[in-house]
This record gives sequence, structure tokens and C-alpha cells, in this order.
Amino acid sequence: MAMAERTDPAHFAGYEPDALQFLADLAEHNERAWFGAHRMDYERLIKAPTEALCAALAERFAARGLPLLADPARSPFRIYRDVRFSRDKSPYKTAQGAQFPWQGATAVGRTSVGVGGYFHLEPGEIFVGGGMWHPDPVSLAAFREQVDRDPDRVLESLEDEGFRAVFGSVSGDSLVRNPRGYPPDHPHGALLRLKDIVFSRRLSDAEACSPDLPDRIAADLEAARPALALLAALPAGAPQRR
Repeated sequence: MAMAERTDPAHFAGYEPDALQFLADLAEHNERAWFGAHRMDYERLIKAPTEALCAALAERFAARGLPLLADPARSPFRIYRDVRFSRDKSPYKTAQGAQFPWQGATAVGRTSVGVGGYFHLEPGEIFVGGGMWHPDPVSLAAFREQVDRDPDRVLESLEDEGFRAVFGSVSGDSLVRNPRGYPPDHPHGALLRLKDIVFSRRLSDAEACSPDLPDRIAADLEAARPALALLAALPAGAPQRR
């Protein structure tokens, strides 16, 4: 029976406190030799629990009818950094992330590019969030047009009571001035200037180490349903290179 629990991919028991220490140590020793000597620790403390978390979230999302994809194979980000175009040649990421793309019917003929939920595990920075990160120009232009032409629809979603209770408001990298074509005194200039439309809620170490983490993430992303549905309904251009 105990062996069955350990091998059940949907059995998430919480991250061990040592998982955060592993990531802190990796940040200090970000080199192949160190990682090779501690690969089993990575598999046990980071990779396996994250896959179990994603499997558990797939069940939670399905139970809520929440159209987010949680997949143990595809949701977690790889630990290896793409250093081909970076001055920083450190080979490993020092945080574990997992993405949950929106799959709903409001997505215009595709899995919504860049729209969905996200979980981030890093010492001192653990959070659940989502939105539309680094959107393609077509999606971003469509969002701004909707803010301009139908602000009530946008505000209804982004100022939903449940969403605000959990996440507060959307944020993201922003332009200094309103985009071209919009007056400088536009009443919703703060939204028009956004280059990302994202939101997040910080989690404690205790929450990350709890077996209740899948329920917490699912409940939080349920609160974000109106905002995610709004963003997923935007038309999209070509995917951006991540």
C-alpha cells in the first residue's frame, strides 16, 4: 500500500523544506559538476514533486471545470537554461516553474498563446499567478483596443470581486506613455500601457510544503477565471520565442 502511494503520480505530499535549500545551493553552485553530484537530490526534491503537483492539479482543474492544462510532462519548466543567446552561461535555472495553459472554447481556435496559470518555486519567492506574459503583438493590440472600445467588459473581468480578493489587480512591464493612437489623458491609460497583463499571489514556505498546495492553487486560479477567459478570447498572432 505504501509503495502504491509513492508511485501514484497524483499523490502530492508537499515539497520538502530541503527542496528550497537545494535551489539555494544550486544558485551558489550553478555548475555541471555540482549538479551532477546532486542530480538524485534534484529528482527527489524538485522534479518528482513538481510532476506530482501537476498531476494533482489536473484532477483539481477537471473537478472544477477549469479549462487549464496541467500535465506532468509538459507543464514543468526544464531545469536547463538556454544559454545560446545569453551572456550568463550558468547552465541551470535556480527556480522551478510550471505553466498551465488555458484550453477553453473561448481561445480563438487554439491553445491560448501565453495565457494561463503559473506556479513558481524559489527561495523567498513562491507564488501562484497567471495572465498573458510577453503576448504577441496581435493579442496585445487587441487587448488595448478592447480596453478602449469596451472598458466595462474589461473592468468587469479584471475587477471581479473574487479575483481582486485573491490577486488584487493585474500588473506587468509597462510603457512610459500611452501607446500611439491613444490620447495621453485616456481614462484607462494604466491598462493601455501594460506590455504584460499578469497577476500573482505570494505563497509561504509552509503552503508550498503542504499536501494542500494543489487545492490552494486550484482555488486561486478559479478566482482568476474571469480574467483568464477575457485574455484567452483575444485573437492571437504567431507564438513568441520564449
